[in-house]
Amino acid sequence: MTGNTGLRARNPGGNSTVLQDWGSNCEYGTLRDVLLGPAATFHWMEDNAQWSSVVRETLRRGGKFDQQVAMRQHREVVEAYEDAGVVVHTIGENAMTPYQVYARDSSFMTPYGAVICQLANPRRRGEYAACIRFYMDNDIPIYELVSAGNFEGGDFNMIRPGVVLIGYTGLRTDERSARQVGGWFANEGWEIKYAPIDEFYVHIDLMVCMLSEKAAAVCLDTTPDDVVEWLKRKGIEIVPVSFKDTMALGCNVVSLGDDRILSTAESKGLNAKQKALGFKVYDPDISMFTAAGGGIHCMAQPLRRDRVQ
Repeated sequence: MTGNTGLRARNPGGNSTVLQDWGSNCEYGTLRDVLLGPAATFHWMEDNAQWSSVVRETLRRGGKFDQQVAMRQHREVVEAYEDAGVVVHTIGENAMTPYQVYARDSSFMTPYGAVICQLANPRRRGEYAACIRFYMDNDIPIYELVSAGNFEGGDFNMIRPGVVLIGYTGLRTDERSARQVGGWFANEGWEIKYAPIDEFYVHIDLMVCMLSEKAAAVCLDTTPDDVVEWLKRKGIEIVPVSFKDTMALGCNVVSLGDDRILSTAESKGLNAKQKALGFKVYDPDISMFTAAGGGIHCMAQPLRRDRVQ
């Protein structure tokens, strides 16, 4: 028995169908299509402070939101993707879901289709609807829907084809749902590495982001030692990011493939290291978005990458 192409393409017994026209099997294959959220409806939600240490710090410092600046910065992000040859798709607007702009939270892509997440913040849970509409309108199979509890896409990190790092804090993503998701991919024959982290750090992609097949940006101050050693055993070079830069979302970057990285203007330390390693770095200013708790990786849902063997 195989899965269907509606709301569950997953084959419960494993061996699910690998997509031909969409999907991704790692975080660093050449990016062809990306899904972004709408900027027009974005604004800061002060009550998101209970879900994000970054937001709490922004409010403590008296930060102020500027819609025009946010719109301009979002355009710069779109232009960076387009300059890199990436086709940009956008989730539909809904004034009731201003944080839909962080497209990585509400869903994530796999080789078999999209997974629809369950968001922790009750005011964000409605984001699932626009995601489902987008995938169905574009004939992109939905692999599965998380049902065990909170799970957000920033905690699903495909280190290599068939190898995934799954984080959980007990807040934005809880252990029960992390193991539900991990179980699906274990049935597909994948290697699963679980990473319990403190809720202060929000998601695993705040502290570990793949740059290429052989390199990852990692905050050594926050990433569990066993995760760092696990990455090293896989022959992955650790490019260290400071705690200060990490908490400013400086480690939260997107690999565009072919030794190109989409970073941010604020991530000066990591940008310099990436350039020294031979990467081309795009660095738009997204301060209106990082101040609200999400970085450039949080804003992007890769829909299609070239398959990596």
